[in-house]
Amino acid sequence: MSQPMFSEPLHVGRPNLGDRERFHELVDSAWDRRWLTAGPLGEEFEERLAAVTGTRYCVAVCNATVGMQIAVRALGVGPGDEVIVPSFTWVATAHALSWIGVVPVFCDIDPDTANADPAHVAQLITPRTRAILPVHVFGRPCDVDGLAAVADRHGIPVVYDAAHGLGSTIGGRPLGGFGAAEVLSFHATKFVNSFEGGAIVTNDEALARTARAMRNFGIGEDREVGSVGTNGKLNEGAAAMGLASLEVMESIIDANRTNYEQYDKELDGVSAVRLRPGTTGDERSNLQYVVVEIDERVSGVDRDDVHDALLRENVLSRRYFHPCCHETEPYRRAPEVHAPLPLPHSEALSRRVLALPTGTAIGAAEISGICQIIRRTVQAR
Repeated sequence: MSQPMFSEPLHVGRPNLGDRERFHELVDSAWDRRWLTAGPLGEEFEERLAAVTGTRYCVAVCNATVGMQIAVRALGVGPGDEVIVPSFTWVATAHALSWIGVVPVFCDIDPDTANADPAHVAQLITPRTRAILPVHVFGRPCDVDGLAAVADRHGIPVVYDAAHGLGSTIGGRPLGGFGAAEVLSFHATKFVNSFEGGAIVTNDEALARTARAMRNFGIGEDREVGSVGTNGKLNEGAAAMGLASLEVMESIIDANRTNYEQYDKELDGVSAVRLRPGTTGDERSNLQYVVVEIDERVSGVDRDDVHDALLRENVLSRRYFHPCCHETEPYRRAPEVHAPLPLPHSEALSRRVLALPTGTAIGAAEISGICQIIRRTVQAR
């Protein structure tokens, strides 16, 4: 058996790391204060995130799943209510709702952007719909105007799952300030990470105040318990990692851009492979995901063939997002509740796309090797 091209695995979502000494300095400050959770580092992290997203308020939380739950609960969404979400997303978006008794109802996507289709969202509105929860897939902004128009007609809020969106813009504005709130993720696989973490960013003072209490057992600014809450606080070690990561955010985006441009150049002319654009026009993108579509009709080779060929060479690509949420348990057991079928664009795209390694842990030689494997595979038949 021949040896794989790469001796060490190359995988999607390998963490980007900031300056080690800076991280240690921040952790030492928490150690010296003996303040280990929901402290000064967390507050500084919130201030930095509000500045980056151009929002007035930021509520840091232990992860984005809890962040989405707090955000929708702060808007009055509760058990039995329906919230419309795209099916083409990581299942965490739907699970965040289901875990608190809210019913996710799946919409289809615009195949060009991979984001929620406002026209289909409008068709799914019922008297039980209490919110819309779209996703900025791969960091490419949603049709915020189209979704706002639907939401305004029906008097319901929009909360964005912006797990992929930090640093990207639409209309020259950074993602974070659209809808009632946006929820960011700082999971280890995100291009800016805090080990684990998340944040709710918003321009709504009342929403921020409610969310801040909810993440701390319902304790308000007066230190009295005023409502039901949970433990969603961000610890100081995670905040230290987040701050160290934010400080090198621009260099990570630069590395992502360099990688994207090399993939674009080396896959140019391979007719069975399309590199999905990170954004359009002059908009800024964090480019934390390099995503290709494999067209089986051109070469007779499908996406899974390419995925398997890469795996044999120690490249761990990812089939984001396959299967779609409505094709997974428990949602596929109740399509009449969760997914008024069909969702043709979501299903078709989920069978074509493949995310490739990028970030600061990969270089030009590795990208050339990955592209060589892809070209060889799709041209083999």
